[in-house]
Amino acid sequence: MNEKIQEKLAVLPAKPGCYLMKDKHGTIIYVGKSKLLKNRVRSYFTGAHDHKTQRLVQEIVDFEYIITSSEIEALILEMNLIKKYDPKI
Repeated sequence: MNEKIQEKLAVLPAKPGCYLMKDKHGTIIYVGKSKLLKNRVRSYFTGAHDHKTQRLVQEIVDFEYIITSSEIEALILEMNLIKKYDPKI
């Protein structure tokens, strides 16, 4: 895990929202939602994962997040972001 990711993980809010994982080209490779961004995004970078998640984490060099006011808003935003970015993983 690079230093940039470590710094961003340290300041993640405990709020609902969506996250966008990026590869070395800045391409969004994954979009997800969470009721607690702090816990969900950190979980990618700790512990054991299945093969698909391990492959995803190896490609992540940066991420962004968008805070929402509710889980429902996060769900709707996630659907729209997936349509917009069409992540391949």
